[in-house]
Amino acid sequence: MKITAVVVTYNRLELLKHGIECLRKQRQLSKIIIVNNGSTDGTTEWLKGIGGMASQVSTASKEPNIDVINQENVGGSGGFYTGIKAAFDDGADWIWCMDDDVFPREDCLDNLLKHINEPNVGILSPRRILDGKVFTHEFQEFNFTNPFASMHGKKLSFKNNEHTVQSKGHEGVPIVGCDFEGPFISRKVVEKIGLPNKDLFIFCDDTDYCLRTHLAGFNLYYIPDAVMDKHKFFSDDTWTTRNQKKKWKRYYQVRNETYMNHHYGKNWAVRYVRGFIGVVGYWIPAVLSMPFTKAWSMSDLHTLWQAYKDGIHERLGKR
Repeated sequence: MKITAVVVTYNRLELLKHGIECLRKQRQLSKIIIVNNGSTDGTTEWLKGIGGMASQVSTASKEPNIDVINQENVGGSGGFYTGIKAAFDDGADWIWCMDDDVFPREDCLDNLLKHINEPNVGILSPRRILDGKVFTHEFQEFNFTNPFASMHGKKLSFKNNEHTVQSKGHEGVPIVGCDFEGPFISRKVVEKIGLPNKDLFIFCDDTDYCLRTHLAGFNLYYIPDAVMDKHKFFSDDTWTTRNQKKKWKRYYQVRNETYMNHHYGKNWAVRYVRGFIGVVGYWIPAVLSMPFTKAWSMSDLHTLWQAYKDGIHERLGKR
């Protein structure tokens, strides 16, 4: 059985080094494919020592189980599109996807492999630990009917850092959605539904791929005993600084969530109203905070409105 890890990276060299170190400890891992999205922090130069040259896949790297693909920054979605395609074309039976800020523990892959015979399994999602606590975005239902509730229905919940959702008849917990931070994807999924939507750039590419997997009849499972540690960002930043750093991403978040609701929504309200509610959810704190902080400006409000319109018209791609 051939198992390939796909790591997408952008300007996080030290985190990438740690992630590769963790992956090298996975005993049953066949290959690591690193997709470098145009990093400018020395990542490209460092990767030349372990993988291929720019714009090509290495087949003769110093470490034979590591291949490198250097490309322009096409976002997480474009990175996973490239990496999953390379792994699939190389004959991988299972493809293990992750960003450069999650670090599998030494037995993580072994514990994922215990569940590959779950009924009609398509994707297995490991548990993530952030700052000593369970971090989860996994959920068990898609909601495309009620515009006043989240698209992500029945999120996994925890009490005292332990799971309160129990599995039914098997060890894995049934889910329908997870992040691209450790999903273990069967080759059968790629054969049936293809690759992630690269035009999403960032945000919702994982949700969209999980939905397509679910609609294709595959089962997805959350595996609590397969553990990854997640790096914590912005821990010492003020509210203003944190928003200033993140607000360029808000365009993609609003646009892509609006796109998802418009594309998959079961009624007019979900297709048009839910996305607008999301915009208003940003507008209100932005307007209230503008007299006191520099976290938001009037141009940011226009950008959010443009994001909503682009999502409604399903205009995707890098902005």
